[in-house]
Parts: sequence; structure tokens; C-alpha cells
Amino acid sequence: MKQGKHPDFKETTIACVCGNVIETGSIVEGVRVEICSACHPFFTGTQKIMDAEGRVERFNKRYANIKKNK
Repeated sequence: MKQGKHPDFKETTIACVCGNVIETGSIVEGVRVEICSACHPFFTGTQKIMDAEGRVERFNKRYANIKKNK
């Protein structure tokens, strides 16, 4: 590598709003994020599907005949 051309890669921490701190390497120091793998609903298993308008039922009803015909 040529000297002076690449940014300095250093140890840094990523801090989430939930309090989780991750040690990693980066060219940016002190990264703050709003959501991480410790508090994201997908990773914690608390994900809920919001279906206020019955879209899933309408989809299943509309395409149920196509599945049966194949």
C-alpha cells in the first residue's frame, strides 16, 4: 500500500440507544446507532405483522383458485 493514501483504520465502538456497545474497527470514531441486533424486533423475535386491512386474507382468497388449478 502507498503511504498517506489510505485512511487510518482504528479500533472504535458502536453505541446503540438501547445501551449495547460493540467493539469493532473503522475509519470513523464513536459511531452511534438507533437500533442494533440486540434490540431490533427481527432479531429479538418480537416482530409483529400488522395487517389492519386484511391484505393477507384478500391475497390468499384471490390466489387460492390458482393454486388449486395447478
